[in-house]
Amino acid sequence: VQLQASGGGLVQAGGSLRLSCAASGRTFSSYAMGWFRQAPGKEREFVAGMSWSGKRTAYADSVKGRFTISRGNAKNTVLLQMNSLKPEDTAVYYCVASTGGGYVGNDDKLYDYWGQGTLVTVSS
Repeated sequence: VQLQASGGGLVQAGGSLRLSCAASGRTFSSYAMGWFRQAPGKEREFVAGMSWSGKRTAYADSVKGRFTISRGNAKNTVLLQMNSLKPEDTAVYYCVASTGGGYVGNDDKLYDYWGQGTLVTVSS
């Protein structure tokens, strides 16, 4: 599986962005998907996760109620809708996939595939 994230950019605080992750690989539909982020000078952190079926999701407390992870209409895509963005959301966002299709947790060691990252910058 190869993952390609896109949709990052510069946005003012309070604004919205939608990240997209396109996956190649015939078994994508059985993989759990998620997003991590890493801000400058900080450790990488979990943002959101979704099971292969889409029925189970999980979010970091810092984004709960503002971010939504979902499957895209296009085949093999996963989205991260980010609303009410804050300057502290500024980071490189990485799309991830786990062969454990039911996994929606925050352990980065359990995600087998990582995309190249897309930069989100939120200005105050």
